[in-house]
Amino acid sequence: QVQLVESGGGLVQPGGSLRLSCDASFGGFFKINTEAWYRQAPGKQRELVASITRTTNYSDSVKGRFTISRDNNKNTMYLQMNSLKPEDTAVYYCNMNIYTYSGGSRYYWGQGTQVTVSS
Repeated sequence: QVQLVESGGGLVQPGGSLRLSCDASFGGFFKINTEAWYRQAPGKQRELVASITRTTNYSDSVKGRFTISRDNNKNTMYLQMNSLKPEDTAVYYCNMNIYTYSGGSRYYWGQGTQVTVSS
């Protein structure tokens, strides 16, 4: 079973920074095809924040403040969040399209990590 485990959320003041991590693991061969971060605020739909393949893409609301990256050696994806605003408050989810011999290519979700921006 593929597992995605997120970490790094928490409470931060406006203007502060956080770095989220998402570690992928599986008891066998697997290949990560695409990686992305989503977020869902209370009462709102889940939205795409950033994605990375050969290039990176960002939603307009985070462009210039957030940076998505990955460490292929560690099968880990990151989201560096700077200049945080109260409207960035949400549960952040990592999402990966992963290939395994047994499951083919499928999308997987992490459990979510809470980010709260408040003074």
